[in-house]
Amino acid sequence: MKNFKLKIGALFASGLMMVAVSCSDDFLDVPPTGLLAEAQLTSLAGIDASLIAAYSQVNGRGNRLGSPSNWVWGSIRGGEANKGTDPGDFTTINPIQRFETNSASGDVGSKWNVAYEGIARANNVLRLLANPGPDVTPSDVKRISAQARFLRAHYYFELKRDYNDTPYVDETVDYGTGLEDVKNDKNLWPLIEADMKFAVDNLPATQPQVGRVNSWAAKAYLAKIYLYQSKFADAKTLFTDVINNGVTSNNLKYGLVPYYDNMFRGANDNHQESVWAYQAAAGTGAVQNANPEFDLNFPYNTGPAGPGNCCGFFQPSFTFVNAFRTTDAGLPLLDKSYNAPANRVKNDMGIQTAQPFTPDAGNLDPRLDHTVGRRGIPYLDWQDFPGAAWIRNQPNGGPYSPKKYVYARSEQGSFQDNSSWTPGYTGINFMIIRFADVLLMAAEAEVETGGLEKAREYVNRVRTRAMNSKLMRGDNTMAAKYVINTYTAPWTDATVAKAAVRMERMLELGMEGHRFYDLVRWKTVQAELDFYFALDGVQLAAALGGAKYTDKHQFVPIPQDQIDLVGADILKQNPGF
Repeated sequence: MKNFKLKIGALFASGLMMVAVSCSDDFLDVPPTGLLAEAQLTSLAGIDASLIAAYSQVNGRGNRLGSPSNWVWGSIRGGEANKGTDPGDFTTINPIQRFETNSASGDVGSKWNVAYEGIARANNVLRLLANPGPDVTPSDVKRISAQARFLRAHYYFELKRDYNDTPYVDETVDYGTGLEDVKNDKNLWPLIEADMKFAVDNLPATQPQVGRVNSWAAKAYLAKIYLYQSKFADAKTLFTDVINNGVTSNNLKYGLVPYYDNMFRGANDNHQESVWAYQAAAGTGAVQNANPEFDLNFPYNTGPAGPGNCCGFFQPSFTFVNAFRTTDAGLPLLDKSYNAPANRVKNDMGIQTAQPFTPDAGNLDPRLDHTVGRRGIPYLDWQDFPGAAWIRNQPNGGPYSPKKYVYARSEQGSFQDNSSWTPGYTGINFMIIRFADVLLMAAEAEVETGGLEKAREYVNRVRTRAMNSKLMRGDNTMAAKYVINTYTAPWTDATVAKAAVRMERMLELGMEGHRFYDLVRWKTVQAELDFYFALDGVQLAAALGGAKYTDKHQFVPIPQDQIDLVGADILKQNPGF
């Protein structure tokens, strides 16, 4: 039973299992029902089916904490949101958001299990390619292996960010050949780089199926991998190439979707901003083909007048909402004064729906109202957000609801799946990397290598789109007082430029799972989370009161059940756990 969870992925990768049988009477060799013969598996169709299985694991297959949306690991841990809803629901998230997780916590292994299943599936593809069938050409081997290695790099990247170094298993190691003896004593970064470099060198620029990765997605991802290691010059070179020359898998020149919210609408999937997205589909008969991790993350008790109707999770934080306050010049409050009482965005905390509510009249970045449901502001095309009526437990979660990747009323029945217990499954692709993210990562690399004005250019491209994305009401009036502008003065101070780039990432990419990982790599995580808890820990005392980040929580503990399976001499626990 040693290392069962790692073995099970390798054994049943892609839902297929290879069995060898020896018998003197060949006519008795009848394959069990449901199993495929080796010739079927090593054919072009069999190998491609195994590759599709490796792709399909990307969204977590129903494991809500296992997908690259990282709504818990990146956004909740990063202070953009809290768990919300009732304190007694999904209680394993409570210690995560309070930084009280231990190695036996119920969901500490969620990302681990999903990632290693994905790795097993990618390894299975590469193992099959080692002895392919006669209909598999060298060009087939090249393009399929490049995709498999891209996916394997992705899964290990997710593990590296959460657990630091974990056991590295490639296609040469399997059950019965030493899998249970693989230690977590190797630095994963060079191994992740090698796989992604192979993908860069061997993937085509476009693909016949848009969901498959191309060489430009691999370059963007490799540059991101460099950025996480502070290899800023290497990252800058790749980012520049991607920005100037990159195209999507369906051959669209990379660019920004003109109106912010349109990139989150199903009809626009695979647009020019989508560098790599997992492909979601509604109405297939299996909600795991939709967005299976978001089924809880909709406004609560909406009935037919709103989306989802359950369950009030993933509520934006006070600190995050306040960060969208702007100056009279339309620029962010880089001095972090947005949490000062005079600058906070007005909210309806404690106000019941029937009571009067005075809307906020301060200057705001319009991206706030494409990201957060706020009382009195149109919630997509449903209605004005009613406040407490759509909040399950305001004292526990606050007055706000998530808005990105929520289906519109007009998307019911097309990009929304109603075949399960809740209508909260969508066929809207989730973008793991989008072009605005690339621009802002490139801006960061430019600041770190002295290119302050190029960084300002990239940030201003993002802000110009935000300027063109003001939310309007039906009477053609702005939904709030949106005051936003680009940075017009040259950037000459690297410290100020760095602060501006980092703020822009929060405003542009908020609630998309990046924040905690950014704070860790910037080495600002302690200060930023202290700042967050100073307000949100008071406002939501029942959920967050007394919570505090400590440095040991930079990484999630290695799941205790994995250590128990193989032994503490094989798997070393992260410091402090």
